[in-house]
Amino acid sequence: MASDDQRDSAPDLRILGDRITLTPSGFVEPALSAEGKEEALMKHMARFRSEPLRFLRELSLYLSGSGWRAYDDFVGQPIFYSGFSDHIKTQIMSATLLQTKIVQLADARVDVEEKEGRFGNGDEKDAVVRKAQRRATVVQSLQELAEKWTDDMICKFESKHFIRGAYYLVTQLLLRAYHQGIHVSSEEVLRLRAVAAEAAKKKQSIIFLPCHRSHVDYVSLQLLCYRLGLALPVVVAGDNLNFPVVGSFLQHAGAMYIRRSFGDDQLYTTLVQAYIDVMLQGGYNLECFIEGGRSRTGKLLPPKFGILSFVLDSLLSGRVEDAIICPVSTQYDKVIETEGYVTELLGMPKKKENLTDFLTGGSSVLSLKLGRVDVRFHEPWSLRGFINEQISRLSKIPTAIEINWKDMNNQALRQKLLRTLGYKVLADINAVSVVMPTALIGTVLLTLRGRGVGRAELIRRVDWLSHRVLAKGGRVAHFGNAPTAEVIERGLEVLGKDLVGVVDGLAERTYFAVDRFQLSFYRNMTIHLFISEALVAAALYTRVKQGGGPAIQDIPYKDLMDQVFFLSSLFRGEFIYSGEGLATNLEKTLLGLEADNVILIERDELGNMSKIGLSGAERAVGRENFDFYCFLIWPFIEASWLAAVSLMGLSPPRGQKNDIWVPVSKAQESAQLLGKTLYHQGDLSYFEAVNKETLKNSYQRFEEEGIIQVVKSKDARVPPRLRIAPEWRPDRDEKTQSLLASGRLWDFTEKIASSRREGKNRRDGATVSTRVVKLTDELGRKLFEEALRGEDTKGKGKGKGKGVAAPARLSVEEERNLNRNMAEQKRRRRLEGRAHL
Repeated sequence: MASDDQRDSAPDLRILGDRITLTPSGFVEPALSAEGKEEALMKHMARFRSEPLRFLRELSLYLSGSGWRAYDDFVGQPIFYSGFSDHIKTQIMSATLLQTKIVQLADARVDVEEKEGRFGNGDEKDAVVRKAQRRATVVQSLQELAEKWTDDMICKFESKHFIRGAYYLVTQLLLRAYHQGIHVSSEEVLRLRAVAAEAAKKKQSIIFLPCHRSHVDYVSLQLLCYRLGLALPVVVAGDNLNFPVVGSFLQHAGAMYIRRSFGDDQLYTTLVQAYIDVMLQGGYNLECFIEGGRSRTGKLLPPKFGILSFVLDSLLSGRVEDAIICPVSTQYDKVIETEGYVTELLGMPKKKENLTDFLTGGSSVLSLKLGRVDVRFHEPWSLRGFINEQISRLSKIPTAIEINWKDMNNQALRQKLLRTLGYKVLADINAVSVVMPTALIGTVLLTLRGRGVGRAELIRRVDWLSHRVLAKGGRVAHFGNAPTAEVIERGLEVLGKDLVGVVDGLAERTYFAVDRFQLSFYRNMTIHLFISEALVAAALYTRVKQGGGPAIQDIPYKDLMDQVFFLSSLFRGEFIYSGEGLATNLEKTLLGLEADNVILIERDELGNMSKIGLSGAERAVGRENFDFYCFLIWPFIEASWLAAVSLMGLSPPRGQKNDIWVPVSKAQESAQLLGKTLYHQGDLSYFEAVNKETLKNSYQRFEEEGIIQVVKSKDARVPPRLRIAPEWRPDRDEKTQSLLASGRLWDFTEKIASSRREGKNRRDGATVSTRVVKLTDELGRKLFEEALRGEDTKGKGKGKGKGVAAPARLSVEEERNLNRNMAEQKRRRRLEGRAHL
């Protein structure tokens, strides 16, 4: 699996315990003991039961701070000294931004109380005194509250003895599970250290922006920074992790805790901004996850702009001169949490973190052999340079709305910069991501027709996929000169028989996917490389599925382009596209597929593309390459189709005077129930289509396009509610009141369906327009009934203030807010000027 380019690339660093080993890029030494087990961990990490003297010696080296363990000569600003937390807290509390906000809030509170007559109608001088006293009291209360929140929030780098012991403990635990260690590129590490040294001189922060697939992400990055001599970053973490014992441990190891949602709390929002300012002004490193939460699907999630907006505000306001952005990719042979992800994606509620689950969950994986962790660092870049470049570019682009792109307080500018920044970071992460053997195996198993695959064919297709990844500019963890068969065996061992089964006793050893849902997590780690080809294949499939000869299956270029643009817009929230633009990207993709002999392009007398079809060579090999691209995208097409079909049932009954608003979560749960039913009845090809996250993304996309309208209450206990936009509602039969398979939403659903995989036991059209539409109508009626009865939140958190019934009707204020939001959405869509559904 090794190419010449890979063998010549910079070597990797393998970190196991005390040792850093220089190895060929991506190589793992296949040294096995007599029992056939990996020895690297046992060799480098002593265990008390087997080697008590060596174990105690290693522990004493960490506690005494011998050599690099002392963590004295790291690159970056001083941290881990007594009084560090008090120093940071003092700077936050004395920040002009925070003190100004406290005064504003106190003044606003006193003004309200004055209007309520709290200061009486007596002597004017006496009223002024009472107002001043009250104002001083409110300011003092806000100061105390801010100080308490600050203490709960900030990380507490206080003791080097603590961090030495923590490093040793966490390394022991992590490398028992990931027994082949943490791998990084030596070239990237050297570059990062050079950038860190320069940033330290200028007192600039490095902001690490990793992808987020596991809790191991932040652990591995902290371990790397410690071992490689870089100042540990302050890690932005949700306060859901701040539970007894573990919360304090993480806080002293670098975690800063923030609420999952700020709401309208101006004081808390300003406090977080002041903390970010203090860190960036002091040149302290920062780490936050660009996706917000962990990806349950294996691929990158759309960017979340919370912390990034604070960072950007620090620079745009001039309070901070510059910061360095470093996108980070963390890849795993196997992610510890995938089994839990599956239960969540199938609709089970996420469990709240607690100490018991943390301890039992940790101990259960210590005996596993999960392979290795690969961490890759993109070349760091200046955030100030990015801002200047974007402002210069935007100033040259004409817009339908007059905008001053150089006004740093302009909200349109800030939103544009945030969005561009977020997607650039995601693209950079994808660019340096390494495709692991488990991802190659999972992708092959889920993109082949048939129940299973023979060993020889599995090896051939993994080889083919590896070369396709490299041809697309991706990276493959190729393990030096190890033969493909050996790499596959290792990957199968890591995945385990719960995910990939094997049938022996046949003419050839045959492998099959046991848990396709969980295995899709690993397939999704490769899909970003081939999304353009997948969209083209799905568009071409609208003709290929019709059967007949090549002439019938060929598609006019314009029809193909329309379907590709439609699908790419449909999945705008799912995938990261090239920044070159849809038209340019489509042309490059078609030319690439033509060069690979997958498609045949007919051109007119001017040389323009006129018709696209499968090549003779592709037909001769049974469409295996074309099918590969289709199989990648089909589960997502199924999910979008399911989400669109589920909306049909949200059409209100005839004669309904006022709209009924249904909780968003209930509508999505109903869509998931519909999907499970259709899958077991044969009308849905992929069980992955009922994936909670993918359905949620589809609903979000429909909201962006105005297909559904969503209102959010100021009361955080009231869940968001939705309805179908009036212009998208399907009609009903006047006599039977049944839904009619016609109208704008039906046409939209049919356009998605045209690229769906044709099932063996079903056909599109009549089945959907009768039985499926009837089923979604029945589920929709139940939603309306529940909404009217207020049963959607009955009993949840009763007496605890956690939930109240969601009103089925809008208040006058909510109606006004809805109209304002609809107008804002239309304005934003005009401003963005992108392809729409």
